[in-house]
Amino acid sequence: MITSTRSSAGELSATAARHLLLHMTPNGSLGPEGEDLFVVRCGEGPYVEDADGRRYIDGLSGLYCCQLGYSYGPEFAEAAEKQLRELCYSPLWTGSAHPTAIELAERLSRIAPVDIEHTFFCGGGAEAVETAWKIARRHHALNGEPGRTKAIARRGAYHGLTIGALSLTDDPGLTDPYGPPAIDTRFVSNTSRFGLAPEFADDTAFTAHLLAELEAEILAERPETIAMLIAEPVQNRGGCITPPQGYWQGLRALADRYGFLLVADEVITAFGRVGEWFGGDLYGARPDMVTVAKGITAGYAPMGATLVSTQVAEVINRPGAVLNHGYTFAGHPLSAAIALRNLEIMERDRILDNVRGLQDNLANRMTALTDLRIVGDVRGAGFFYSCELVGDLDGGGFSDRARADLIVGLIPRRLREAGLLARVYNRSAPLVQIAPPLISDRALLDRIAAIVAGTLAEASARL
Repeated sequence: MITSTRSSAGELSATAARHLLLHMTPNGSLGPEGEDLFVVRCGEGPYVEDADGRRYIDGLSGLYCCQLGYSYGPEFAEAAEKQLRELCYSPLWTGSAHPTAIELAERLSRIAPVDIEHTFFCGGGAEAVETAWKIARRHHALNGEPGRTKAIARRGAYHGLTIGALSLTDDPGLTDPYGPPAIDTRFVSNTSRFGLAPEFADDTAFTAHLLAELEAEILAERPETIAMLIAEPVQNRGGCITPPQGYWQGLRALADRYGFLLVADEVITAFGRVGEWFGGDLYGARPDMVTVAKGITAGYAPMGATLVSTQVAEVINRPGAVLNHGYTFAGHPLSAAIALRNLEIMERDRILDNVRGLQDNLANRMTALTDLRIVGDVRGAGFFYSCELVGDLDGGGFSDRARADLIVGLIPRRLREAGLLARVYNRSAPLVQIAPPLISDRALLDRIAAIVAGTLAEASARL
């Protein structure tokens, strides 16, 4: 037996190598000499501690989910204890429901985008995406259009790793090991302007270009075969890619014209990440469905949900219709109680106002990083930013040596040495990404930006 709070990182790594399979990780690299991070204790506010007692700013909010940081444990523990004493488990299955899930569904309807009134609970983001797909297929079939069997997603996006959700991703490194996709998906451009022609700096021109490409794809595939289009208000993968003005209004117009459903994947952007309850609210989105997870419970319990418009719900709820879909732990009483307490705290402590009041300062600090040679672009909104890195080769790429020295070695090492947990992508477009807890104050955000700036300045000097 190992007691994590009293074991060193080396001991934990050795035990993990024998017994634990980590996610998205070369597990064969685990061992007593590894540099793996083992977070064992919550600190106050935005801080966590590792197995060797070092303290870090959690600059990624866990994995984009710990919106409130780590000082609210007693409140969530109180909510959890109360719920577990009243009702520890009850399924949302075959006519069964429980009060806490019902209350949460009603609460979500009050903050959801316009026309979104219904909630289908699940366990996490990928399940929420698969649920959206099943609801879309069922909706069209009940409307006499069973031939709508295709989805449209954006290049470079990520919507989860279950076999259905994975179909909506065009990364062969993720998809090829698992064979043909479960969903017939077509991919169109995302909204990144970095490296594009200068005329696309204009929102009107860029939006028109993106929507024309999308419409051409719809027509080429035949509109009557398209079931849904899924997109994130701010695309995480590829580096916090924001949309141009008018883009989401254009998506709504095309969905209405050609009869497919529009899905906003808000697994990361919902619950305050960009200063609004839902990221789509920032850009005028009017989706038919919204997928959420992560911030719905501030990381204190697992939960996901697919939020569904009245128009769609009226079809799948027709007399005699059945949505043959469900999950054992969907809407679990414990998770629902945690989610309700989270929403209560966010309103009481004016968490959205904190993001709105500080987001311009963070934007200015992050945008200033483009003065560094290694930073090609900075993108983001709210408390959600990425730096796209450019290297030592013509066209902005990195040589194998520079990639190994800087992206794999120096940058993540220096960030951690400075006490910051951030994300460093080592893919075709290397990125440094931050998503700090929404309770962060100006001094902390300035500290995060300064650590990133100092690290990237050192990396720039080595190019």
